[in-house]
Amino acid sequence: MAYKDLLVQVDQGPASDARVEAALSLADHFDAHLTALCLLAEPYLPAAVGTSIPADIVREQRARAEEQARRQLARVDELAGRFGRPVERRFEIAPIDRMPPLFARHARHADLALVGQPDPERDAADQTMVVEAAFMHSGRPALIIPYIGPRSLPPRVVSCCWDGSREAARAIHDALPLLLSAEKVFVVVVDPEKLGHQVGPIAGADMAAHLAHHGLDVEVRELESGGLEVADVLLSHLADESVDLVVMGGYGHSRLRELVFGGVTRKMLEHMTAPVLMSH
Repeated sequence: MAYKDLLVQVDQGPASDARVEAALSLADHFDAHLTALCLLAEPYLPAAVGTSIPADIVREQRARAEEQARRQLARVDELAGRFGRPVERRFEIAPIDRMPPLFARHARHADLALVGQPDPERDAADQTMVVEAAFMHSGRPALIIPYIGPRSLPPRVVSCCWDGSREAARAIHDALPLLLSAEKVFVVVVDPEKLGHQVGPIAGADMAAHLAHHGLDVEVRELESGGLEVADVLLSHLADESVDLVVMGGYGHSRLRELVFGGVTRKMLEHMTAPVLMSH
């Protein structure tokens, strides 16, 4: 079982190179086709009341945007040369509110999409909405790469967050190619007594047995929150065990273009220090 078609988000941010290199590393490991997608917001030129923007100015602004996309994709070619792998290059220019559904459309034709963690120092809400679209609206998993870069891909140590939900089951299944590459896989259950029948009579045992049938070395960890937020418990486990990849179900929805993630999803996206694979 392997990923054979990968999609990576390319942008002009400082984390883009590390994200592309992570995608190239996975493409090399799985011998997969890799597509680099650059989405640029359509130039916004406010017009005065009762006037219109001259067509030549609109064309000039669009030409600049296209040139910017080509420069970013040329950088992808430079990085790909180190791996000796070809990369398919795509770019689209669209109104900013169309970028998330555009990304989801491209992601539907890939096994896995790699996107960047929103950086609060530089990213606007549109990047958060692209991340949401990558796993909420594509029907595919998304691998979210921290803006500080990944630790190790393919991962050596993976932590699967298990709460018995459909979303968590989907994420673990979608992560199987990466799990099969790992040396150690944790099935982590936080506050199992609060989850009750969702995780079975022995918390995490059924999921661990399922993964063991795939030949994986699995260890179940039951963690108590002790009043802490679940995300803080998971982040602490990630640091203690030098986890290279977190696998979890993603929860969220948009209302009036305002992104609302579930609490654990939101906090993991804000504070992640290793890549997180999310599915919905």
